[in-house]
Parts: sequence; C-alpha cells; structure tokens
Amino acid sequence: MIRVLLASFLTSFTVLASAQEAVPATGFAGLQRGPLAVGWKLVQQYDYARTYKGEADLVSGEPTRGERARPIQTQIWYPARAQGPAVTYADYVRTEASEDDFSRSPAELDAALAAARKDVAQRIGAAQAAQVLGQRMWARRDAAALAGKYPVVIYAPGVGGSGHDQADLGEYLASHGYVVIASRNLGTRTLMMDINLDGIDAQMRDIQFLIAYAQGLPYADVSRLAVAGWSWGGMANVFAAERDSRIRALVSFDGTREPEYTKRISPYRVTVPWLYIQRRPSIVSELARQGIDTSFSLLNVLKHADVYQMVMYPMQHVDFSAAALRIQRPGYFDEYSRAEVEQAYHWTVRYVLEFLNATVKQQASARAFLDRKPADNGVPRHMATIQRTAAQAGPLPTREGFAEALRLKGFDQAAGLYRELQARDSTFVLSEMDINTWGYALMERKGGLDDAIAMFQFGTGLYPDSFNLFDSLGEAFDNKHDTAAAIASYRRSLELNPKNANASARLARLTAVP
Repeated sequence: MIRVLLASFLTSFTVLASAQEAVPATGFAGLQRGPLAVGWKLVQQYDYARTYKGEADLVSGEPTRGERARPIQTQIWYPARAQGPAVTYADYVRTEASEDDFSRSPAELDAALAAARKDVAQRIGAAQAAQVLGQRMWARRDAAALAGKYPVVIYAPGVGGSGHDQADLGEYLASHGYVVIASRNLGTRTLMMDINLDGIDAQMRDIQFLIAYAQGLPYADVSRLAVAGWSWGGMANVFAAERDSRIRALVSFDGTREPEYTKRISPYRVTVPWLYIQRRPSIVSELARQGIDTSFSLLNVLKHADVYQMVMYPMQHVDFSAAALRIQRPGYFDEYSRAEVEQAYHWTVRYVLEFLNATVKQQASARAFLDRKPADNGVPRHMATIQRTAAQAGPLPTREGFAEALRLKGFDQAAGLYRELQARDSTFVLSEMDINTWGYALMERKGGLDDAIAMFQFGTGLYPDSFNLFDSLGEAFDNKHDTAAAIASYRRSLELNPKNANASARLARLTAVP
C-alpha cells in the first residue's frame, strides 16, 4: 500500500512539475509564441462512411482483422490554459507509429520512437538528434481549452506527410487564437498516398471529415474556416474549397503543380482569398527534366479570387515541411545556409498568420501588412517577393452567382444576365428542367410569384419549343389571376404538345362559359 501511495505521489509530483515548467517563448526557426497558451490533443477516430482495409491484406493476402473503416488520427492545437503535461518534439514523432493502426501497444509505440531516434541520429548526429527530439514545445497535452470560440484551420500534409508535419505552425497559430486540426496524408488503402485522382479524393474527403469533426468542438468556430496544405495537400485543399463554400481562405505551400489534375477545378468555383507560397523558381530546362507542364497554372486562370503569390527564394520544395527541415543533413544546405532557410520558414509562417488575420479575422492591420513590400515588414532583402492579383468584380458564371445577380438586378433581367455569364464561361448552362424547377421554387415562396413568371418567361425564350415551360408559365399566370396571359400560355403549350392533358384541362376551365 505504501509503495502504491508513494508511486502515486511521485507520479502526481512529476505531472505537476511538468505542468508548471516554463514554456520557451522562442520556438523552431525563431518563431515567437503568441499571447495564448497552447493545448494539444491526439484523437483516434474512424470515418465509418469509408473503408480503408479490404477483405484481404494487400501485402500478405491474409484475411483482414480488426476495424476496416478509414482511420483518421487527428491532431488538434488550440488556445488553452497553461496546465497539463509538457510536450516534446519526440511526443509528436511517436504519433507516426499509430497513424493507420490504433491497436498498437505503448511498448510498440516506444519501440517505433526508438527506431526513429536511431534514424535521426544517423542523419544529423547523436547530439543534434537528442536536441531536436528533446525540444520542449509550446503545447501542453490535453490542456483545458480557453473559453470562447476560435477560427479553424484544417491542415493537409504532402505525400507521406505526418499529422504533425506542421506542428510548429499549429502551435504558432493556436498561440494567436486559432484551432488547427491535421491528420496524416493517408492513401486510399495504404499508408502512402495514391498519386492519382483517387488520392486527391481521399485527402479532400479527409479534409471534409475534419471540418465535420471541428463542428462538434465547443471552442471551434467553423463559420470562420480556412484550409492550408503543403505540396499534394496544398492541391487537395483547393479541390475542397471548390466544393465547400464554408471555406473562407486558402493557404498552399508549393502545391498545385499537377495541371493534369488542377485543370479539372472550375476557376469560377474557387473564389476565396488564396495565399500561395512557393519555393525559388526553377529554370525552364529544370522544369522540363522534371516533367512539369508549364503551359497551365490554376493561379493564373482564377479571376474571382484575391490571390497572393509569394516566392521564398531560400526554400526548396521539401523545406516547407518543418518535420523534414528539422532533420536535414548538413550537406543538404548549399546555396543557402540552414539559418537562411529556417529564417525563410519563419517568415512563411508569419505571413500565414497575417493572411489569416486579414481574411478570417478581418483585421485591417493584417491587410496593411500584406499590402506592404516584404522588406518593409522586416523580411531580409532579396529573401521574398509577393504579388497580389485582386479578384474581378461581377457575377460568377455559376448557378449561385446567377441567383445572386438576379436578386440584385431583378428576375426580369434574367435573359441579359444569362448571356453575360455564358460569354464568360460557355460551360455554364441551365437546362429546361433547371429553369422549370427554379420557377416552381420561386412560386412557392411568399411574394415570389412575379419572379416565377419572369423565370418561366426567361425559360420559354431560351427554350421556345418547350411545352412544359409554357405549361408552367400558364400556371403562374393563372395563380396571378391573369386569365388572358394564362390562356395564351396554355394554348402555346398545346400547340407544341397536343397530348398535354394538364394544359387541356386548365384551358377548358379558364375558357368555360359561366
């Protein structure tokens, strides 16, 4: 009994001492912690709407055992009370071992961490590895969240990237009042991402899953939502923004270099502010050797998004992953030193914060920061450039854009507006059924009868041989008690389709002699 009590006392003392340990103000790459303490949670959950494992193991062929749903190991950084066990960088590395297998025991996780320590030591030396993995981070594990609700940032790693890939970014943003949520860049059926459309869909749906998860967090404000990502994740998040209008801002670290995929994104459905930070440019011959198609860039075809394109000259593609940058071999740094690359990473993270403050929190001071030259913000000269392309005004050639324009200008302007939008994008087409359904929806709204008539008239002008649209127009006029116009519409419908029983019955009623 005494031993148990003593062990309990020592454990409690250790946790308390850990909780009271001072948090360093300066983190990796010279990042300065914000005014808020940071909490970190690791949540192991499944997306039961999707399978991850088939009936047979893809390696051994043996029957699959255990849960087959898609595992989403979720890491969350959030504003918190300054209490709880301290987190070291090794704690983040340890999570890699359970990213697609939640059944692993603590001993197995410890063994995986030991193997990681050995690998890191072989790369950068034992002393440096001990310093990297032993780094005291800003976060405290499972700390109580601060009161209030904070904007949400969903982060998507690149191919093979872990959920902690941008732990420094997560901690930094959380210290400035954001909730950051990430999971591994997981393939459709295996740990590694599939480099194809299925892989894009898998990560995009992971982003959607995390958005839904954030909705249930009491401290998360999903009405102020941004997505960020590196490389493949920086492309998948654009696909997510195309489909989910709740996303208010985009951040990409050197992503969207796959035009065979990004050409599928409608430039009229990505309308949110976008910060794109890229590595130093390659010469044309290098791009050709890498097989990169330079004939198309999604960034250049977007017309209705406020786009900030930033170049960080000291950085190469992999440098945007803090997890990779931490353990780069000394010989990796050539033209730019480690200090210069880390400084560029520092400013990358700083610009992400200011961009989110400007677009998600609507801070005027952050907008002014973005509009200044980098050197005027303290960025070393010749390190970075930034260029803004302002969003064009005018309605979007989409159903939603058309509806918004009709609300502002009036439904009687539908024909002219439709021609204007089709001139911008010939693929924007409304079918007879689209217009007919729209007209009936308007007719069911209080005070929407005149707009319904205008919509049906637009439809009969666009599809003059549609007996159904003339029939619907007749019904709308009938509801308005405009008998003459209703009779004319029903007669035209019958001319186009003499077998239209509805028009015949309604016309007989309207023309019957009392």
